[in-house]
Amino acid sequence: MKAVGYAQSLDINDPKSLEDIELPTPTPGARDLLIKVSAVSVNPVDTKVRMRAAPPEGEYKVLGYDAVGEVVEVGDEVLSYKVGDRVWYAGDITRSGTNAEYHLVDERIAGKAPQSLSNAEAAAVPLTAITAWELLFDRIALKTKDHTASFDELLLVVGAAGGVGSILVQLAAQLTNATIIGTASRPESRAWAKELGADYIIDHHQSFREQLDSLGISNVTHITSLTHTGQHYNQLLEVIAPQGKLALIDDPEGGLDIMKLKQKSVSIHWEFMFTRSMFQTADIEEQRVLLNKVSELIDAGEIKTTLGENFGSINAHNLKRAHAQIESNRAIGKIVLEGF
Repeated sequence: MKAVGYAQSLDINDPKSLEDIELPTPTPGARDLLIKVSAVSVNPVDTKVRMRAAPPEGEYKVLGYDAVGEVVEVGDEVLSYKVGDRVWYAGDITRSGTNAEYHLVDERIAGKAPQSLSNAEAAAVPLTAITAWELLFDRIALKTKDHTASFDELLLVVGAAGGVGSILVQLAAQLTNATIIGTASRPESRAWAKELGADYIIDHHQSFREQLDSLGISNVTHITSLTHTGQHYNQLLEVIAPQGKLALIDDPEGGLDIMKLKQKSVSIHWEFMFTRSMFQTADIEEQRVLLNKVSELIDAGEIKTTLGENFGSINAHNLKRAHAQIESNRAIGKIVLEGF
């Protein structure tokens, strides 16, 4: 089968940073689905793994996590899907990736793809949707609209126009009563976040405290920091309410001084959407459940795809372009590729 992989960790401008290769078609395990991949998207985790995880000598590593495709074979113990089903998922970081014609995924982390979306539109969503859902409801425990909060919930989303932010803002707007303050700096990213449901937009290059004061907001009860957490950390601690909840997904250089959280009794939460699959947690199937809920929300017209750009066919040339765009930190929405 055709695939795109790399033999060593290299700068994306190096001709061998990603290469078109041929690999054997994999065979499904007991709970696996063999997927004929229709479309994929590229996430920051792809670029990070490329630079941090070199494969064994003489082998290639295949990246890619988001995918939508057709089930062509199932394992002996598969319960939820059959050949011909169209599914979407974000994969497992411990297994070979989706930048290949055929891919294996555990049925417990795959959902039914939305009927109202094209393959490219659907491929943009799973990883960021899982991350956003787990951030909002498993980590910082925002109340859904059918559960009344005991106080006004104010959510600050740092990086509201990025891949995770684009879906997180929509989920928060549709499923919670929280007031949403997103951060974005460029006119196009500010407009994008506002369109997706943010109540207010502030500039993450300016003082958070001063901008919130100008909005009449003294502090925020919940924060999802999706980018540059280390850079903004002191400002976040300044504006978070006592007993607030701070969640992050990035890797702050030099770590964070959590002692600064003590006086306000602020709790800190990490979100890594591969945790359930990596450790085969008891609740691993929650990812299938939430993907199906997101699919229903999309088909009901309540949230929309976060597709930003379609870079064409799945090949080394186009994936290099996508990695370079992600590494520039200027992407709005998601970059997708479809077909070989």
